Amino acid sequence: MAELITVDDPDDPRLSDYTGLTDVELRRRREPAEGLFIAEGEKVIRRARHAGYEMRSMLLSSKWVDVMRDVIDEVPAPVYAVTPELAERVTGYHVHRGALASMQRKPLPGPAELLGGARRVAVMETVNDHTNIGAIFRSAAALGMDAVLLSPDCADPLYRRSVKVSMGAVFSVPYARLEGWPHSLETVREAGFGLLALTPDEKAAPIDAPGHRERERVALMLGAEGRGLSTRALRAADEWVRIPMSHGVDSLNVGAAAAVAFYAITR
Repeated sequence: MAELITVDDPDDPRLSDYTGLTDVELRRRREPAEGLFIAEGEKVIRRARHAGYEMRSMLLSSKWVDVMRDVIDEVPAPVYAVTPELAERVTGYHVHRGALASMQRKPLPGPAELLGGARRVAVMETVNDHTNIGAIFRSAAALGMDAVLLSPDCADPLYRRSVKVSMGAVFSVPYARLEGWPHSLETVREAGFGLLALTPDEKAAPIDAPGHRERERVALMLGAEGRGLSTRALRAADEWVRIPMSHGVDSLNVGAAAAVAFYAITR
């Protein structure tokens, strides 16, 4: 059973995992280095625990203590009860969901480990917006993608915003980071995957063509918002594919495009 501790000092060192959550650059450096991430909200906390992540501590406003009572009774980690005002002073924003948990990261698997049992994989290049990362993971989980591979400069899927937007789907879809981009795409090809680059270029084939669904193994490559896939990534692909557009619209937000494309290659 967790120990319930009332804290009334925002500078209490026991709350250090939760300080400055709105400082993106600080948290991007600190959280991976210290092996932690922040889960926000009752559902996300429960999904993180269900996925096997170890809890370091919880930070709860008083009205959420009863809601999370079963978790408090099950985990050995300390639970800090604070007022909403103190939570805001510590974190830097109004924690309207009233429940935060600091969770311990797991070691990431290698790409080869994920590719071994997969048939449909998403590959992201330089997607560094945390909202887009979360949305893509949520779609990947909902639409049956088996794994996600990230280029070295993609944003952290376990950053608080990504986890929140994905509603915890980042815990459901295994992911790994590629190195030596884009040369590491050869690892994907050697595992038997066809590399399909999603692009609005008119030379690309429609993604809903039957041949794409019939491929035994597909790796769908997605680029950053705005610029899309780099020239190097496009050259490394086996084929270019596009989502047919109407009414003069040239492209979709990468999160929306990912959902459409995942459905097209998995249905």
